[in-house]
Amino acid sequence: MLGLMARKLGMTQIFNEEGALVPVTVLRVDPNIVITHKDKEEYGYDAVVLGVDDAKKNKITKPYAGQFPEGVAPKKHIKEFRGFSKDCAVGDSLGVEILEGCRYVDVQGVSKGKGFQGVVKRYHFGGGRKTHGSKFHREPGSTGQSTYPHKTFKNVKLPGRMGREQVTTLNIRVIKIDVEKQLLLINGPVPGINKGLVVVRAAVKKQRA
Repeated sequence: MLGLMARKLGMTQIFNEEGALVPVTVLRVDPNIVITHKDKEEYGYDAVVLGVDDAKKNKITKPYAGQFPEGVAPKKHIKEFRGFSKDCAVGDSLGVEILEGCRYVDVQGVSKGKGFQGVVKRYHFGGGRKTHGSKFHREPGSTGQSTYPHKTFKNVKLPGRMGREQVTTLNIRVIKIDVEKQLLLINGPVPGINKGLVVVRAAVKKQRA
C-alpha cells in the first residue's frame, strides 16, 4: 500500500482533456520523511513510519525526540503505513510522485466540527408537524420507558456534539498530479477543514491503472 500525508488547500476547477469543467480539491504534499522501518521479526508486521512538518525544539520532549534517527529533525506529525510497497531508506523524502499511476485514492481526515446539534441535523429526524400549536417541531420525542426500568437506555440518538470525527472517504478519482508543485488534484469529498492534515493512500477497493 502506498500512502502520504498532505494538506487540504481548498477547491477549484479545471478543464479535463475532453474540455469539460471538473471541480477538484487540491492537496499539497509536503516532504514526507522516512523515520523508521518496522519488520515482522520485531513487530509482527511490515510498516514504514513517515513524518511531516518540523517541530519546534522547545515543544518536544526527550522521549518523543528519541524515536527519530540521527540526522532527521523531529516532526510534528507521524503516521505509520503498513505494507508500504515502495522501497525507501531512513531519511528519504517522499513526494506526490509515488502516487503516479493511481487512478483512485482513499482520503482519511478529521471532519469539520459542528458543535452541539439537535437530532434533526445530527441524525436527520423528520420532526413533528410545523403547524401552529403542534408544540412538537424539532424535538427528539420520548426517550424513556413507560414501565420498569424507568431510564433511558444507552446509545439512544439524542442531541450532542456533532462532527470532528475521523472519516475515511473511499475511491476518490485522481484528476491530475503536479510533481513540480507537489499538488494532487482529486474529484470527490475530502474530510476536514482547509489547511487540515489528511492521509492519502492508493485506493484499497479499486485497482490502480
